[in-house]
Amino acid sequence: MTTPQSPARTHLGRPRKIIDGLEKLVGRAPYVADQWLPGLLHARPVLSPYPHARIRGIDRTAALAVPGVHSVLLGTDLNVKPMHSRPSLLLAEDLVVFAGQPVALILADTEAQAADAAALLDVDYDVLDAVEDAEAALAGGTLVWPQGVPKADGGMAGLHGGEAGAQAAREPSNVDEDRTFGCGDVDAALAGAAFTAGGTFRVAGVHQGYLEPHAVAAQPGARPGEVTVYTSTQGQYVVRSEVAGALGLRERDVHVVPLTVGGGFGAKYGIMDALVAAAALHARQPVRLVLTRSEDMLTTMPAPAIDVTLRLGADADGTLTAVDADVRIENGAFRFGHGGIIATMLGGLYRCENVRVRTRELLLNRAPVGAYRAPGVPQALFALESAVDDLTRQLGADPLDWRLRHAVQAGDPMGTGRPWPDIGLRDCLEAARAHPLWQGRRDLPEHEGVGLAVGGWPGAFSPAGAVCRVDTDGTVRLHVGSVDISGVHSSMVLIAAETLGVDPDQVEIVQGTTDSGPYAPNSGGSQVTISLSGAVLDASTQVRDQLLELAARHFEAHRDDLELAGGQALVRGIPDRAIPIGKLAAQAQRAPGGPGPVVAEGRAALKAGAPGFIAHLVHVRVDPDTGAVTLRRSVAAQDVGFALNPLLVEGQIQGGSAQALGLGLLEGLDYAGGTLANPNFLEYAFPTSTDVPPLEALLVQRPSEHGPFGARIVGEPPITAGAAALANAVREAAGVRVTELPVTPEAVWRLRQAQAGD
Repeated sequence: MTTPQSPARTHLGRPRKIIDGLEKLVGRAPYVADQWLPGLLHARPVLSPYPHARIRGIDRTAALAVPGVHSVLLGTDLNVKPMHSRPSLLLAEDLVVFAGQPVALILADTEAQAADAAALLDVDYDVLDAVEDAEAALAGGTLVWPQGVPKADGGMAGLHGGEAGAQAAREPSNVDEDRTFGCGDVDAALAGAAFTAGGTFRVAGVHQGYLEPHAVAAQPGARPGEVTVYTSTQGQYVVRSEVAGALGLRERDVHVVPLTVGGGFGAKYGIMDALVAAAALHARQPVRLVLTRSEDMLTTMPAPAIDVTLRLGADADGTLTAVDADVRIENGAFRFGHGGIIATMLGGLYRCENVRVRTRELLLNRAPVGAYRAPGVPQALFALESAVDDLTRQLGADPLDWRLRHAVQAGDPMGTGRPWPDIGLRDCLEAARAHPLWQGRRDLPEHEGVGLAVGGWPGAFSPAGAVCRVDTDGTVRLHVGSVDISGVHSSMVLIAAETLGVDPDQVEIVQGTTDSGPYAPNSGGSQVTISLSGAVLDASTQVRDQLLELAARHFEAHRDDLELAGGQALVRGIPDRAIPIGKLAAQAQRAPGGPGPVVAEGRAALKAGAPGFIAHLVHVRVDPDTGAVTLRRSVAAQDVGFALNPLLVEGQIQGGSAQALGLGLLEGLDYAGGTLANPNFLEYAFPTSTDVPPLEALLVQRPSEHGPFGARIVGEPPITAGAAALANAVREAAGVRVTELPVTPEAVWRLRQAQAGD
């Protein structure tokens, strides 16, 4: 279902296939693993099997004896500056702080030779006590960083619109940050509440589940310290900064070439890039590293496990009077910064005068965590929406009507106190209410149920640039510096085509590097489309003006009497007076004295974001004998403002819905003794085509006052509410409240058995 609220357009707002679909389908898309460079060496990391250990020594003899091995690199060979984050971490020297931390890097002629040598490297470890979970972190007997947490230059959460708090000046502790957000008197409100609901809710850490493991190649340049990095990344400018910072190089000497990304979801911001660049500079030869699946799951940055202890209060007429949450975030060995964004949504989804959200970011001897599509929000909303569902049951209220009554609107405060801009949460709930699945929820067979939950994401936004030019053959070329991981460039093509009156097939994207591309934001935080589209519109509008001026001279007509359509400039009402835009471009750049090429640089910097909200319905069946949950149907009503390309927008919503259901039903990193026990896709379960039910996307289009053409963010909201809706559906179908994700058959069975015994 689509609710159109925008003027009729020729190309924008109409479904159109992705522009690079064919090259991906036939295997011609350039991935890092396909990158061949003369003299290429293959790299293989050696990872620590222990979460906390001192390195007594490393014997390279056997590894160096393997035919084809060029070198065995250690931290003493490569490390330049102190580490402070996972991307800045090259190789361990004296101490390892997580299982999966690289301690050596093998360089060889072939991948097989490098792997053989890695298996023979003799590392002598002195195993130390480790901080393995949240309870151990809070107990404080063992510290991850006894001398204090390495100081980071900034929080990676900012890449996705989150907030990273400043490092506190205090005694060393495993509590990296302890922050409280809120307003009002929560204790008094809870003491006076007629109804309360809540509990402790836990969500396991999860891997982002991208198909292409982390991969990077690096080639030394002509100048000392110059290096070109070919990488699978969501943000080439972030990679440049990280590599330069970790290796003590000038940014001008780090050239980043982004290649096709085989999935990212917030995880690909240069984790291995500085290490590979350092190895290439050391060897004076090109080096390529493509992680194996197990290496990837052990040494990269998954989403954290999160516990939320939550209590809601309501007065006698059902008005929400208190939200009290204590959130524990298991960050691993380095700081990240999930707290601000979690508080934004936990305390900012429903209107309430008394809110307290405490967030504690904990350090553990585990792989450092990172972003995963709406980082922290699906976990937080699992707790909130479960408690809301239980509260409405106590009240005897319709769960959708209660949410409508309390849903935040423009001007209401977020959990951090800032006001929301114009948002469409209520519109999403109305769309869900009208859907047949919700209307027919009481007519389902026994042991089936429909759950409702809402979610959203405030969204990041950044300045961006773009260059548009018209060639003499009529081709319109857009030069951008963005990385396309979700069809963004396919939408940019439509903006230029709409503005210039050409067919989208006449528009080509030129993907720039850090040297050649206009600045663009990272492809994360749902920011790239709304940030970049303004720059593309600005550039193409300037080109449109240039073409109309050229046509006015050509026809000796007033500019207002001209239009661009079908790849031509025309005099309105006189069809035979037309000239292709390519000919106008040729005239302009050949004429003595100008005006010169048809080209323009556009810029844009939004003053505010365009948040996106969603209402999710999930239909399940629960086997009464085994507790097994079967997904029947998923419906997501999301406010997208204006869908630039509905086909791709629906795909984003469907993909995020599938990931939400995976997080709710299947996925979880299993740490045994501080070491990941399921570092592969055989033992780590995630949804496949046989697990995912029919996914329906309802496009609610309430135009944003800030987003270009009224567009809102799209990428993050789809994952935020699905797991919570699934848990509420299980409550409907089985009559029990699950408080841990993923929902396992055993957990449901035990809850039912306990209920039957009461």
